[in-house]
Amino acid sequence: MADEDGPRVEPTDCVATTQHAMSVGRGALDYRAEAGTLVLRDRDGKPKCTMGFAAYVRTGGAPDRPVTFVFNGGPGSSSVWLHLGLFGPRRVVVDNTAAGSAPPYQLVDNEHTLLDVSDLVFIDPVSTGHSRAVEGEDPKNFHGVIEDAEWVSEFIRLWTGRNARWASPKFLAGESYGTIRAAHVTNRLQERFGMELNGIVLIGACLWFQTLSFVPGNDLGYVLALPSLAAAAHFHGRLPGAPKLPKLLAEVEEFALGPYAQHLLAGSRAPKDERGQMVARLATYTGLTPQFIDLADARITVDHFRKALLRPERRSVGRLDARFTGIDPDPLAADVEFDPSFSAIRGAYATTFNHYLHDELGVRTDMIYEFYDQATTWPWKMGDDGTNRFLDAGHPTRLSMIKNPQLRVFVASGLYDLAIPYLSTEWTIDHLGIDAA
Repeated sequence: MADEDGPRVEPTDCVATTQHAMSVGRGALDYRAEAGTLVLRDRDGKPKCTMGFAAYVRTGGAPDRPVTFVFNGGPGSSSVWLHLGLFGPRRVVVDNTAAGSAPPYQLVDNEHTLLDVSDLVFIDPVSTGHSRAVEGEDPKNFHGVIEDAEWVSEFIRLWTGRNARWASPKFLAGESYGTIRAAHVTNRLQERFGMELNGIVLIGACLWFQTLSFVPGNDLGYVLALPSLAAAAHFHGRLPGAPKLPKLLAEVEEFALGPYAQHLLAGSRAPKDERGQMVARLATYTGLTPQFIDLADARITVDHFRKALLRPERRSVGRLDARFTGIDPDPLAADVEFDPSFSAIRGAYATTFNHYLHDELGVRTDMIYEFYDQATTWPWKMGDDGTNRFLDAGHPTRLSMIKNPQLRVFVASGLYDLAIPYLSTEWTIDHLGIDAA
């Protein structure tokens, strides 16, 4: 900050270091944690932003030990969800039901942490967590596909150099929009710094927005969402007589990519006599009424489904996880008021992480930790990949794999994820145009 009558104070790194020990199924695990913010500068050495992070390094690890850089999506989300929910050495205990958890929340050692096989660095992009544009810099200059990838890449380069980890195998792990970030960061690390990665982990991958969009003229989103709608309807008991889930999904996928896609692509040229059959099949797979599906012109959006499936019970289903349900205050309203799957966990993660940062990682600051704030980060600049067409992060992914044939890509999807239906991800991967070699 600057004194009103004095010069601007230069931002500085602010990092706390603590020592920890835990035991996992594979043995004892001692590690060092570093959490705080680093100052990132442009080519002229001018400070541009401070980027928050938490790094975990196993004690006694070799200089060539693997390191994985992790971030969530949004855009506008911090890395807290993968940090306390999946990869980190500590995790929050949550009640994975519609009831959710009540405070106080429990923080325990994470038996599933990857720290025994890889050091971990969790990154909060600018305007999330404790990451901020420095005084005099417009935060909007960091809110875009290209801009975001540029500064996350710069953080990775800086951390790698300062910690003498250029010899380490390196991985990225991103979730949702973080998979788009992973695609562009991978490409930028290659092109700008010559830093080749060993692998990227894509969780709930949304590399091509066309697969997720329900807009006039784009039928792909409806086709690829259908199996996930069926999974949700099956979970909530809305498909009487349906086979077990694996068999059901195989059947729905075949229908979606075949007769259903053909019907939608035909538009007004679709044979009139097949309309009733199409509506009946969709009702069988979604649990919605034929009348509803007919009024929707056989095109069911995720939000319409979330609102309609349990409408008689005055309940809506989750977007991030359709197994969650929430009270619907106005069943006749057009829009879903909130995501019960997000509401069920947000308080537990926010409360626990603030406690964890202060009491266990030693981060002392009065700054608000921004967990998820799209109001600040949007509108998000889509760059060259989003100008008058759907955002496409499949192309940089394909380029990175072609340029580095040793790069490995791991893709994980949730069967009940309605934000990024699993078939959308599979379809995208199947259409990357990767050589069989």
